[in-house]
Amino acid sequence: MSLAAARPLISVYSDKNVCSGTTVCLPAVFKAPVRPDIVSMIHNEVAKNRRQPYAVKVTAGHDTSAASWGTGRAMARIPRVKGGGTSRSGQGAFGNMCRGGRMFAPTKTWRKWHRKVPTAQKRYAVCSAIAATGVPSLVMAKGHVINGIAEVPLVVEDKVESFTKTKEAVVFLRRNKAWADVAKVYQTRRIRAGKGKLRNRRHVQKLGPLVIYAQDSGITKAFRNIPGVDTIQVGKLNLLKLAPGGHVGRFCIWTEAAFKQLDGLYGSGKKPSTAKQGWNLPRVKMANTDLASLLKSEAIRSVLRAPNRKVKHAVVRNNPLKNIRSMLQLNPYAAVQKKNAELTAAKNIRLKAAAKTAKK
Repeated sequence: MSLAAARPLISVYSDKNVCSGTTVCLPAVFKAPVRPDIVSMIHNEVAKNRRQPYAVKVTAGHDTSAASWGTGRAMARIPRVKGGGTSRSGQGAFGNMCRGGRMFAPTKTWRKWHRKVPTAQKRYAVCSAIAATGVPSLVMAKGHVINGIAEVPLVVEDKVESFTKTKEAVVFLRRNKAWADVAKVYQTRRIRAGKGKLRNRRHVQKLGPLVIYAQDSGITKAFRNIPGVDTIQVGKLNLLKLAPGGHVGRFCIWTEAAFKQLDGLYGSGKKPSTAKQGWNLPRVKMANTDLASLLKSEAIRSVLRAPNRKVKHAVVRNNPLKNIRSMLQLNPYAAVQKKNAELTAAKNIRLKAAAKTAKK
């Protein structure tokens, strides 16, 4: 359960980082179980739906006239380039081990690129991702710089939705102490490692805050030119934006109207969602996660049986044919038999030696 659930009321701040005096109830979705395993799995599947098919040319590596020379020449049966008068003739062709040949298992456009993900699982993952945005430790573990902000989750007045200038958005972020997270984005901008730098994806950078609004009155234009800052409408919350990379805990800035819509969108536990048919919040596995206190409570200790202090050591059972002590426990006369056998063996050795000397 989210640690923010301990605070049922959230303060609303103005665009100048002054507490407006109004409070809003914490939506029940922030009490949803935080399941990083589900978020990571669903993110991995959903992210595949943006891929575009790619493949090598169908005839790549087969544009050469070549045929095998067959057997009987003590040479490999790989197809060889026809003709003569050039070093190319007689060289191997077509095979993936040949120079100028095709690749092994050429890629095809009909590969299974996209994935169908159950709607209930996607909603579960989104609820978990929203709940994680209300836990300061998870937000900081994600790498966001939120040391100076007033509260998590950060809720601001609806006036922010009417911003149309980037200058207004920058002043708002600076006053609310959220600019430190944007400054981190500037510092992390670097050239991509890999072929993508040649394919119009030259630079990479980390992500900053996510601004969630209810109605776009210019807010998207105001924030769209600030690196790392994303905006999204509350009714279109997306796992790719809430948990980029499949990691929970993105720093979110909510407008008051958007914050109030969460109970209607995702349900409150007691009431199902009004926007998503047949959907309610996922139940938590444990209502109280303090396991140490639960085990020490009188309600549990009163029904437990008394601890068994008697220690019962396992009996080591040895093979009596190999272990003389085990044999003596089973047959005390075995010691006499063993001694007689040794004496008889010694007597036979002496008789044999005496007979040998008598022959000489």
